[in-house]
Amino acid sequence: MRGRLPRNVWRDWKLTGQEFVEHLDRTNREAFDRLGESSAAGKAPESLTVARLLRVALKNEIEAAEIAAIWMPSTSELDVKMALARQCGDEAKHYRLIAERLRELGEDPDATNPLEGGYSPLFKFLGSIEGTSARISAGQFTREGIAVVRNQHFIDFCLSLGDTKTAVLYAEIIQKDELHHHQMGRSLLARYASGKAEQHDAEKAARRTLELAEEIQEAARLKAGISRAPGC
Repeated sequence: MRGRLPRNVWRDWKLTGQEFVEHLDRTNREAFDRLGESSAAGKAPESLTVARLLRVALKNEIEAAEIAAIWMPSTSELDVKMALARQCGDEAKHYRLIAERLRELGEDPDATNPLEGGYSPLFKFLGSIEGTSARISAGQFTREGIAVVRNQHFIDFCLSLGDTKTAVLYAEIIQKDELHHHQMGRSLLARYASGKAEQHDAEKAARRTLELAEEIQEAARLKAGISRAPGC
């Protein structure tokens, strides 16, 4: 075993796909920790309700489903294509379950269009990515990893307000799906990011995904007072 590689030193090594994934995972974890700490920092304002955060989640789920659907036709690798199909279906299921929970909370999920403000900068970036390794890295491996971290903070927030039903929905269904997507991304990335060019593209895509996620989260906190929002 080569042990832990310093940041960016991997470019000078001949890494296997699995070694690259382990390196990228360590790098991502540092950013995940920052995102999690920022999301849960400070006292949540009284205006920050579970229903308000679930409305944020609706947009996240639509964007996640659409990205998977957009990538499918231009993906030639059948295992990746089927993984995207599975993810698209899961995200659509999440949207339906969240909408049902909003109705139970006395909210009408159809009262507003989650996309009326336009797509997020992260969605636009993901839609621009070409290449299987970069897409897997940014989408299933990194974005879904972010979702797992954010969902846990959202679950904790729900429990702090006594909303066990929403917490269970996320813990028992949505979070398990997101973990599956992330693990699926890990396996596929190890298979397809086997060369230096693919690894470079994958690392670059993951880094930009994390940068945009941090920017969006901070903007939501400062402009709308939104924190502890779930992922997708």
